[in-house]
Amino acid sequence: MRRSMMITAAAGLTLVLAACSGGTAEAPEEPGSADSDQADGGEEQASGSLTVWADELRADAITDIVAQFEEDKGVDVEVVEKNFDDIREEFLAQAPTGEGPDVIVGAHDWAGELVTNGVVSPVELGATAEEFSEVAVNAFTYEGQVYGVPYGIENIALVRNNDLASDTPDTFDDLIAQGEDADAEYPVLIQVGEEGDAYHMYPLQTSFGAPVFETDESGSYVPELALGGENGEAFAEYLGSIGQAGSGVLDTAITGDIAKEAFANGESPYMITGPWNISAFTDAGLDISVLPIPGAGPEPAAPFVGVQGFYVSSYSENAVLANEFLVNYAATEDVQIALYETGGRIPALTAAADALADDPIVAGFAEAGEAGVPMPALPEINAVWTFWGTTQADIVSGAASDPAAAWNTMVENIQGAIDAA
Repeated sequence: MRRSMMITAAAGLTLVLAACSGGTAEAPEEPGSADSDQADGGEEQASGSLTVWADELRADAITDIVAQFEEDKGVDVEVVEKNFDDIREEFLAQAPTGEGPDVIVGAHDWAGELVTNGVVSPVELGATAEEFSEVAVNAFTYEGQVYGVPYGIENIALVRNNDLASDTPDTFDDLIAQGEDADAEYPVLIQVGEEGDAYHMYPLQTSFGAPVFETDESGSYVPELALGGENGEAFAEYLGSIGQAGSGVLDTAITGDIAKEAFANGESPYMITGPWNISAFTDAGLDISVLPIPGAGPEPAAPFVGVQGFYVSSYSENAVLANEFLVNYAATEDVQIALYETGGRIPALTAAADALADDPIVAGFAEAGEAGVPMPALPEINAVWTFWGTTQADIVSGAASDPAAAWNTMVENIQGAIDAA
């Protein structure tokens, strides 16, 4: 049953998802487009060195496979640890100078910006593509080409402390009421922060029928805003009502770290969060369950679904070597399970996901993701986040006295930023 949930999630999301320098090897005729025969172990052997940028969790998880690759190929691979939030910006700045890495670890929704700026190249998965979840490959497909080797699928869900609650209500309002009856410090924990957090709020927003972008007949996103209108206003009014209710559910003082610590300390029966926090809760000795997020509006709550993976720089002088490292080493069951163990994301490689199918945490996030929608990879998404988050923070804190008016101003500002880009 758990495996079937994972397959169902991937199948459903496919419909909407279809949407550096180092070394001495000779570069391909087109920067970064590696020959698949060479990448799959053909006669020509690449040589040189690679630089990989990864955050702390991924850097640790790929250490063993890097050592194996170095031994097998007689090359050097330098893994540079970066703050995940800094990788994209620094890569965009450094890649064209020839000082950037050969490979970066990042999210699929970076693809539009990276491709538009010409800093990443297509990867040649070849027959290996069939070994991945279709949803994961489609997530890294942009304008008909695959630009990343996926390793993990992620979405947020409702995490329950089973010592504080056992039966979870079907609506978000009832969830708040249950949490208040439990006499916990926080009825429900959701990170907001002073700048807002539209990502964690998105399931509540979609339950009001206000997605960020419109989609075409195939389910692919189109750069037309859909978060305005009556549905968007209704969501804004709801945010204001919860924020001003004084229940502690929505509070700009609650950052991600504060929410995680509070839940780990048993101060709330529920937290909306992702797999990256699960180890902190289990290490704290909590008995937890992972469940779908109840809706606040009349429609199902649909969290964003993201896929993490590896990109190859179009400025790499060792694109063949980089492609071989990713396809034949990083895209292996052991590595993808190791990445799951450090970050909790469901492996993109089918065999690795199947090996974890009996894990109730994996099954819980998969079930929560069944109603999910992909994180948009459109470049226009970059014009959305700041206005989106700060407006929500203003509504929650009461700084915006008229939530609907503030929301409409936000939509106008976002559209203006898109038009000016």
